[in-house]
Amino acid sequence: MIIGYHASHEQFSPSQLLAYAKQADEAGFEAVMTSDHIAPWSERQGNSGNNWAWLGAAMAGTSVPFGSLSIPGGWRHHPVDLAHMIATLAQMFPDRLPWIAVGSGEAANEIMVGNGWPEKQERNERLRAGTEIMRALLRGETVTAQHPGFAAEQARLWSLPEKPPALFGAALTPETAEWLGSWADGFITVHKPKAELQQIVSSFQRGGGTGKPMALQLQVCWAETKEEARMIAWDQWRHAALPPRDLADLRTPQAFDEAVKDVPPKAMDDVVPLVSSGEEVVHLIEDGASCGFGEIYIHGISRDQEGFIRAMGRDVLPAFRYTSSGL
Repeated sequence: MIIGYHASHEQFSPSQLLAYAKQADEAGFEAVMTSDHIAPWSERQGNSGNNWAWLGAAMAGTSVPFGSLSIPGGWRHHPVDLAHMIATLAQMFPDRLPWIAVGSGEAANEIMVGNGWPEKQERNERLRAGTEIMRALLRGETVTAQHPGFAAEQARLWSLPEKPPALFGAALTPETAEWLGSWADGFITVHKPKAELQQIVSSFQRGGGTGKPMALQLQVCWAETKEEARMIAWDQWRHAALPPRDLADLRTPQAFDEAVKDVPPKAMDDVVPLVSSGEEVVHLIEDGASCGFGEIYIHGISRDQEGFIRAMGRDVLPAFRYTSSGL
């Protein structure tokens, strides 16, 4: 099992996040995963650097593998351009970009280019079509294709990695997970109570995902006390209380802030694990592993990333070092 660090572009400037990725590598995290946003979830977060520019610097400055989310539906990123960036990174850093997770995206990150925001069914169709273009290009094929929202004409990548990254599917609901099971190379989701995690895993497997790798983004709010953790979560990650449809369809950080203005701090207890000890994080990781996740990326949503990384390196990662090395 791989225990990784989630690098949150929404909360920190690119230079800060680069320093945190290096600290996570030094602390013993075995991998890093990143988001791909152009806008934060809230004005209080206040950042959102370019993920693909940042990845080149981060991979050059660390020794661990990276995974990243991507949206190949033809809004901010045309699938040909996205495959080009992925291939270049994977060629420069062999075996250090093992997977890219593809998703249908969020309006807040995709509408800025002025190409509209269709309903979920069309977004899924564009996700699947864009992924197939990327997959063919990363195999070295020449692609001509016409799909709703984008096209490719005699597209080819000339600088290819020896081994292209796997293309995981990202899902928040059992319905999407089941659909991904038939065509994605693997699966990634965010932390939920164990029963809900088991349901979404079962859906992925039922759709055809049995035996495919699975990754989990484990969001936690770490602080010295639960009360402090609750207030930090309420300030920084209140949007977690919203349903998946709102996460996809709200269009600006201001709209997210408006949608959660009446959410009380106590509501954070139900949507983000509030932790004040390493033992609690260990148990959460064990829950994820028992559901079949082979990679778990811990996302500490506090602004105090240095303290969070130190605490994980001291109190959490040592509990899994023998397990992950097979000893």
